[in-house]
Amino acid sequence: MSVIYIARSSAIASRVLAGETMVMSVLDSTFFTLNEVASAIWQAADGVTPLEEIVTRNVCPKFDIPQQEAFIDAQGFVRELSAHGILHVSDRPIPEAVPAASEAR
Repeated sequence: MSVIYIARSSAIASRVLAGETMVMSVLDSTFFTLNEVASAIWQAADGVTPLEEIVTRNVCPKFDIPQQEAFIDAQGFVRELSAHGILHVSDRPIPEAVPAASEAR
């Protein structure tokens, strides 16, 4: 299994509300509402922490989900958002990744 790094795109707008995150691509106006598990992954998407570590540290203990199941689900979530340009995915760290300037909390 290869290592996956994820970073939020700078071409998005997002807002956290009641534990869920709303994310919109400013490129094509694609809109997603992320549940609490997806929001935990989204918030940890710093470009330098591997996805597997994000799942192990931020998802499994908080939501009591087995690691392998959570990682498979996280990979699907990442694929979907990266297909819309909302997440950047790499097999290497993305050190220049920074939270989007338009992100509101």
